[in-house]
Amino acid sequence: MSWILILEQSLNGLQFGLMLFLLAAGLTLVFGIMDMINLAHGSLYMLGAFFAATLVQATGSFALGVLLAIPATALAGMLLEVAVLRTLYARDHLSQVLATFALILIANEVVRIVWGSDLQMTMPAALSGPVQLLPGMPYPAYRLLIIGVGLAVAALLYVLVAKTRIGMLVRAGASNREMALAMGVNIQRLFTLVFGVGAALCAVAGAMLGPLFAVQVGMGESILILAFVVIVIGGIGSIRGALVGAVLVGMVDTIGRAFLPHLFGLFLPPQFASAAGPAIASVLVYLLMAVVLFVRPQGLFPARG
Repeated sequence: MSWILILEQSLNGLQFGLMLFLLAAGLTLVFGIMDMINLAHGSLYMLGAFFAATLVQATGSFALGVLLAIPATALAGMLLEVAVLRTLYARDHLSQVLATFALILIANEVVRIVWGSDLQMTMPAALSGPVQLLPGMPYPAYRLLIIGVGLAVAALLYVLVAKTRIGMLVRAGASNREMALAMGVNIQRLFTLVFGVGAALCAVAGAMLGPLFAVQVGMGESILILAFVVIVIGGIGSIRGALVGAVLVGMVDTIGRAFLPHLFGLFLPPQFASAAGPAIASVLVYLLMAVVLFVRPQGLFPARG
């Protein structure tokens, strides 16, 4: 096992973590401001991927297709919030879970009717090859693009939340929703805006991961679980916590899947080692969450308290 392999897998973990952050950032703000559990957040990730795949094919340009998919998904998210989710604010969490789970099923069937079960999305030809980062260490150019986009969006989101008036209102709503209402903040308009931003972030994640993973119906469900793990680790309502939690989860999951089979192969037969490694890596993510909750029950960087 060489240091080059360790560095490559660390970059893979960073790339996966940054895409998880894009999903978790909108989810943690929705949960933090409105105290609403939205299981349909993963469906927006799926919708963003399908929009991107369709628009890339229609325009013949990867960059243009992705840029058009972002506002399209944001608009769809805001319409969903206004038409359906706004009626669930005053309901208990069980009602929210049941209603948004129903939205997952509806979204899956609507996407299947409109697009079919899957779509093909190819990465740009210019980024399909490797880049020589270090001597003896080629790395896929497209994965470097994903890392760059993730870091750029994280920086942009930081400026939006920390340096603008809208960000001030978002932070106020996340830290003390009742006080924000008492100070005259239009919380419904704020939540619609936050939901649109969260949907746009989902579109970025779906569009960037589309060429690496299958653009297919139901693609949002599995990654949604990890997004919830991220916001629990980072602290509900915290953008900084979402970033730190997402990078931690991405690193633990990726490095565990890469190296645990080699470790188990030292004392287990190869067929058992290859099966046990990814399974234990998945368990490590939830073990990380349990340890964080034991030490800091409110998460690493809670927005409240």
